Amino acid sequence: MNDSMERLISRVETLVQRIEAVLPQPLSAPDWAAAVAWRYRRRSSGHGALVPVLHTSSISLADLKEIEDQKEKIQRNTEQFVSGLPANNVLLTGARGTGKSSLIKACLNAYAPRGLRLIEIDKDDITDLPDIVELIAQRPEKFLIFCDDLSFEEGESGYKALKSILDGSVAAATPNVLIYATSNRRHLMPEYMSENLSYQHTADGEVHPGEVVEEKISLSERFGLWVSFYPFSQDEYLVIVGQWLRAYGVPDAEVEAARPAALLWALERGGSRSGRVAYQFARDYAGQHGRT
Repeated sequence: MNDSMERLISRVETLVQRIEAVLPQPLSAPDWAAAVAWRYRRRSSGHGALVPVLHTSSISLADLKEIEDQKEKIQRNTEQFVSGLPANNVLLTGARGTGKSSLIKACLNAYAPRGLRLIEIDKDDITDLPDIVELIAQRPEKFLIFCDDLSFEEGESGYKALKSILDGSVAAATPNVLIYATSNRRHLMPEYMSENLSYQHTADGEVHPGEVVEEKISLSERFGLWVSFYPFSQDEYLVIVGQWLRAYGVPDAEVEAARPAALLWALERGGSRSGRVAYQFARDYAGQHGRT
């Protein structure tokens, strides 16, 4: 009888261990000294973890050209944040390849020596934001939670979780955490022509959006600072090309001679004159000509 009971207890303990292994576990703190940036990853088991980014981008604020107004706004806000002054969550919107993500990475490099840290999170994991914020709330560092290419479709759960973290929660805002997000959509949600029918016009000519539109606007409004990016002109594109070529050691005379090839490179990519395309051309040119 005792042997049977012991075997039963052993089997129950084994079963409990297996169940515990697949249940969500509290987010554990990483080695904060291991890096200045982390990625939040949810494992197949459902457990989340902060994974250190051991090789971060080396881009600097000086590397970013033709976005001086945007750079000034983001740098000022980040300076206030690192200095312990009031600062805003930031939504960077606009044309692809114009430096939105690069600007955030450059700010991390500039302010990491003063305690700035970054946690990158995918849109699909936004529902875990409260756990991340709770983990870092008492840390002495200042954390940017970075979500790149953020947008939501109708009914996605992360939409409400982000709204709560930004402004709608009962809990007070955490002073050492800001959210910096990039998006190609200014309102982060798909917008349809039919929704324009919900607008109301008053007798004095005022226009009031309907409830559906209001709901979509309400999320982006929770970001205190909006920074818009625009497509580059041909001249601006060539300035950026020249900057990246010089970064690879290409002399000025050769930079001038490379202009037609840079324009052709952009034309072959659908006419896109973005900063990303300029950087890709410079890498290709530098590689072909033995520059490092």
